[in-house]
Amino acid sequence: MPRRARIAVPGIPWHIIQRGNNRSACFYAQQDYRRYLETLADMASRYDCEVHAYVLMTNHVHLLLTPARKDSASLLMKHLGQCYVQYINRHYRRSGTLWEGRFRSCLAQRDEYVLACYRYIELNPVRAGMVAHPRAYPWSSYQCNAQGRVNRLMTPHDDYDRLGRSDSERRAAC
Repeated sequence: MPRRARIAVPGIPWHIIQRGNNRSACFYAQQDYRRYLETLADMASRYDCEVHAYVLMTNHVHLLLTPARKDSASLLMKHLGQCYVQYINRHYRRSGTLWEGRFRSCLAQRDEYVLACYRYIELNPVRAGMVAHPRAYPWSSYQCNAQGRVNRLMTPHDDYDRLGRSDSERRAAC
């Protein structure tokens, strides 16, 4: 039976989850995390997606992004996955798949859900027991969204912008 087509609405944020095959590691060293983020930034620009939040866990990834076109998010994930797997396979002299099937996604249509996704994504390392506070985890958007660190990958969502009139007000509201 063919798989169902995704519901894709331009301008509506997506919460995307992509897991490692058999829940195996997707990132082995700091340079792998950096490469993934660099490739994500390139693909977000190329396919016209705004990235609002992310966390790169050892064996999976969470993204909150808004596509500008109907096919933007799918194209971003397709090419991001291909580029990153090619890098991993070359670098670690391995072959085969890295990801567990296609990525999962859900639309974040309601305002409350967008902000809940920000929190859910950025608190993932705390829930996993990897760190006591999200500021201690280097591979998430927390440093940008909650601490004001500049990150060329990130674009605040309108709901996040409405939390305050200034960056400091928005960070305090988180």
